[in-house]
Amino acid sequence: MPELERLRRDHAAALLTFERENREYFAATIPDRGDDYFAEFDARHEALLTEQDCGLHHFHVIVTGDGDILGRVNLVDVTSEGADRSAELGFRIARTAAGRGLATRAVRRVCELAAEEYGLTSLRAAATLDNVASRTVLERTGFTATGETTLMGQPALTYVRPLKPAAVER
Repeated sequence: MPELERLRRDHAAALLTFERENREYFAATIPDRGDDYFAEFDARHEALLTEQDCGLHHFHVIVTGDGDILGRVNLVDVTSEGADRSAELGFRIARTAAGRGLATRAVRRVCELAAEEYGLTSLRAAATLDNVASRTVLERTGFTATGETTLMGQPALTYVRPLKPAAVER
């Protein structure tokens, strides 16, 4: 069974393989990362880990027992406004792993981590209207559509999911 892991330095090679193998598949529904992403992957990976260490983002990968990456679920742009701490959720699953409930399970787990480990109180997300799979995952994991927007020049919906704070031990 694949496991959700927090992104680490030793995931770099498998993550690059995942992104390369699925580039065309992903570009059909979400913005392409562009050639520079692949050309400068190692430096970018290191920079993202540094930002994660500072609490600006929380990156996760779905890893097989063989070390292959089947997906990623990221919380980016952690913000604080008063008592509200939120982040933007994004996820992508390999073409070969799509349609098996992997994204739903991983997003649920990241929602738990967001509340219990990262102290977040809500998550935001967006998906284009034609990305039925992502919209379904968001709705199955407790996200509610809150408005309309445009992504990649396509009509999209915005979503929000409040998080329950972790129980306080007494």
